[in-house]
Amino acid sequence: MDSTKNILLVGVGGQGIILASKILSAGLIDAGYDVKMSEVHGMAQRGGSVTTQIRYGEKVYSPIIGKGQSDIIVAFEQMEAERWIDYLKMNGKLVISDYKIPSAPILTGDLEYPENILEDLEKRTKPIIIKAAKLAKELGNIRTQNIIMLGALVKAIGLEGIDWDKIIRDMIKEKYLDINIKAFTMGKELVD
Repeated sequence: MDSTKNILLVGVGGQGIILASKILSAGLIDAGYDVKMSEVHGMAQRGGSVTTQIRYGEKVYSPIIGKGQSDIIVAFEQMEAERWIDYLKMNGKLVISDYKIPSAPILTGDLEYPENILEDLEKRTKPIIIKAAKLAKELGNIRTQNIIMLGALVKAIGLEGIDWDKIIRDMIKEKYLDINIKAFTMGKELVD
């Protein structure tokens, strides 16, 4: 049996996906796992698709996750969840932010943002839906939604035994530490 776990993080440029992936990878390495991470920036600074693939286990040979192989997908944006859902394993977990970021064709009026994405995904899996943007605003900084999603991911996949406070302290600027640690804890508390 393969003990390698596959995590796919998807979203839109500017949502902090790369930072969340680096924190996750650092925590996994600190816990003694072999970790491989691959990131793809699709015009990330302009709101394009961004994905990171993280594989960890005793020995990992490649960072690439194929269709139907992801143990968990964490989607920072609804449309990106729909785009990447085919990568989820049967009985895999989907953690999704209810946040919507319209793409350029939607902003110009050439297309409409698809309706009922969350309902469509609920027909295929049992998603854990997080109101990350709303919660981040309530914390006082919309930019913490990535760390809220990271906390939810850690709880959903059962990685609470790692010293995440230490990892976050090592990777986040001091002036943003307190709010990000609160965001991480909040994310963990949102998952049963």
